[in-house]
Amino acid sequence: MVIPAITEESLRSFPKVLLHDHLDGGLRPKTIIEIAHRTNYLHLPSYEAKELEAWMLATADQGKLELYLEAFTHTIAVMQNEESLFRVAEECVHDLNNDGVMYAEVRFAPELFEEKGLTLDEVITAVLRGFESGMCDGEIIVKGILCAMRSSDRSTEIAEAAISFMDKGIVGFDIAGPEIDFPPRLHRQAFDVAHRNSLPITVHAGEAAGPDYIEEALTICHASRIGHGTSVREKISNNDEVTVTDGIATELVDRGIALEVCPTSNIHTGIVDSIQSHPVNTFLDAGLTVTINTDNRLMSSTSLTNEFLQCSSAFNWTWEEITSITLNAVENAFLTQGERDKLVKRLDSWKRDNGMSNEGSK
Repeated sequence: MVIPAITEESLRSFPKVLLHDHLDGGLRPKTIIEIAHRTNYLHLPSYEAKELEAWMLATADQGKLELYLEAFTHTIAVMQNEESLFRVAEECVHDLNNDGVMYAEVRFAPELFEEKGLTLDEVITAVLRGFESGMCDGEIIVKGILCAMRSSDRSTEIAEAAISFMDKGIVGFDIAGPEIDFPPRLHRQAFDVAHRNSLPITVHAGEAAGPDYIEEALTICHASRIGHGTSVREKISNNDEVTVTDGIATELVDRGIALEVCPTSNIHTGIVDSIQSHPVNTFLDAGLTVTINTDNRLMSSTSLTNEFLQCSSAFNWTWEEITSITLNAVENAFLTQGERDKLVKRLDSWKRDNGMSNEGSK
């Protein structure tokens, strides 16, 4: 059997794992427009789907995280009732399933969806119901991660809400939003609460801010994964063609802490200039545990298939690298070992069907 070339089609069929995706960053443009009409939301920049999609990308692609986040004003505005939240969550699962994602952790900040009177519990319940409904139509599994807004003071409340839904589909806790001036340590109490209750923790850190934020996430906030973590590149150097790590980079390697790398998003927020200059390959050379993710599929006009395709093209990744990175995601998913083993079996089955050995193949 001939091993398939790495193409958009073959990558879409490949069973992928997504650990960093925001619910309010992945809506269908048509859905935004339909909900806006139904709820009398009159502030969209366009009520034509292709134009709205283009506006979202243009707004996100301004080279600064704070500007990137402006586009969320409209997605959040149309997610203020249970029906809309259910629909967005259900469609999210369908879209990920159509992209060949076999497991995803989709995060959202429930405090953002209380503007019209919903409670935290009502928001979370509506989203989880949408996930469950979406999963009925495919083989995909989707879990939720609750985010607290790092510029707000409700993180302990959000952590407690996440704990109360741990057996209903919520598998982790995070903080999100503008990073500069809002270091992880400000939310130490919330992270302590999550940690005491065995709720897994991932922390947005080192995206717009420096590696000191990553260090805080690990040493103060009990993080077992790091969202983005791009600034750790400052602690990696090349000495006589040998990649050398220092400080927090060495700790990440030694502890096997996974980075939730989001290449296209990093370009749009100005963290890197291009896919070719992204440090993801440097991270791999340094021995860091890398996973590849979408961040915000609408704003960055991307998919997990596209992220792998772009990286494969830029860095000459083979199926061996793609498989290894996917296994990193499996092993660092907030699942039981038994659930992870099932994902590995699906991956092995795909490899066998496509003429690859289980040891990885080029």
